[in-house]
Amino acid sequence: MIERSEELVTVFGGGGFIGRYVCECLLKRGARVRVASRDPRRDYFIQPLAQVGQFGFEQADLTNSDSVRNAVHGASAVVNLVGVFGKSMEALHIEGARRIAEAANKAGAKALVHISAIAAGDPDVRSNYGRTKGAGEAAVRKAFKAATIIRPSLVFGPEDQLTNRFAAMAQARFLPIIAAKRNFQPVYARDLAQAIATAALEPEKYGAKTYEIGGPQVLSMRGLHEAIIGVTGQTPDLVELPDVFGSVMAAFGWVPGAPLTRDQWLMLNRDNVVTKGALGIEAFGIKPTPLAAVGEEWLSRYRKGGKFAARPAKSTPTD
Repeated sequence: MIERSEELVTVFGGGGFIGRYVCECLLKRGARVRVASRDPRRDYFIQPLAQVGQFGFEQADLTNSDSVRNAVHGASAVVNLVGVFGKSMEALHIEGARRIAEAANKAGAKALVHISAIAAGDPDVRSNYGRTKGAGEAAVRKAFKAATIIRPSLVFGPEDQLTNRFAAMAQARFLPIIAAKRNFQPVYARDLAQAIATAALEPEKYGAKTYEIGGPQVLSMRGLHEAIIGVTGQTPDLVELPDVFGSVMAAFGWVPGAPLTRDQWLMLNRDNVVTKGALGIEAFGIKPTPLAAVGEEWLSRYRKGGKFAARPAKSTPTD
């Protein structure tokens, strides 16, 4: 049986892709968890991970200060995982982050973990996503000086919209690749979640610092596709598209296999890797997991013949 802790952690966005793993890590460490979201009914699937009395829900809207205050009331730690694309970025990434930080400070929380993005560390970032994430960091630091800021690279895992989408696209004969030479440092969702949970429960060690979290490999966009099809055994012809094609298609809001906004295209115009010298995942005592070690868990369903077909011979992705 898990030893019950007195820690109560409010997790904004706890029912999302990364949030479910953060909640799992916190629950395994004995913390009580309160998931705060606009529609708590969507978060019920997390409840079986908890013991009786270890888990709760709170309706919260980041544009409403009262609901944010109610969500953090009595919490010893607060985690903000909220991130969006679209018209709400200003309201959620900046004003919403500020409301959470101010409420956590007034509630007497010992820890605040704010999830940002590597792009937020670039003062010359052109995308609205990176710009608003950067402004959100500044707002959080002003309101809660001991906050821990975590900037992840791309995140992969069973429910992601990254490896699953690319594997689905690879079922065709030709697989077009945009931003083929752009570099990324994808991190496993469970590794990232472990770092977030640790920061929330150990603020004396991780508070007031900024971490950039990446995986063990730096891969180009082409290399990422090759790593995925190395797991699935798919054999499409990879076709690298010139950047001018990606820019034009982003203007129309679409590239083969997926929607693509102009802002997302701007983000693809810069590498998304951990900055040299930055505090990283190793500071949490975590050995990062490569995609090849865990991708079989969810990508096997894209293999010809299905999940139970013979595994393909191992191949080494290029970068």
